[in-house]
Amino acid sequence: MANLELIINLIVIALLIPMIVYAYNLNKSLNALRQNQKSLAQLVAALNEATFKAENSIPKLKTATEHSSEGLKEVVDSAKELKNDLLFINERADSLADRLENVISTSRSIKTPAADNTMPPAGQDPATDRAAAELELLKALRSIK
Repeated sequence: MANLELIINLIVIALLIPMIVYAYNLNKSLNALRQNQKSLAQLVAALNEATFKAENSIPKLKTATEHSSEGLKEVVDSAKELKNDLLFINERADSLADRLENVISTSRSIKTPAADNTMPPAGQDPATDRAAAELELLKALRSIK
């Protein structure tokens, strides 16, 4: 029986050695898990803080966006008004240019028959005729306004 007790004790010792090694490795793994749990808790706390800050900044961002969109809307409206004014001015300028062209062509047609005469009437020189034509042209331009 003593031999049987000795064999059983040796078997228990043989089984206890791997169990001790396994328990040691398990203890190391649990320690690593506890350390990671602390860093995970810190990470969650930092994430909560960042979320809180983001939630608090959303109304401020919304207010700033509304304010800048109102300013941008005013600028766009002003630009539309200026565009309409410029279109009106451009149309008026085209109209005035057409009228001026008609006046110039009319004044040329008036001058052309007079130029066909070989000599101006006595007592008038070409400089006087030119000055008179310029005065007529100025009167016509003033009447356009």
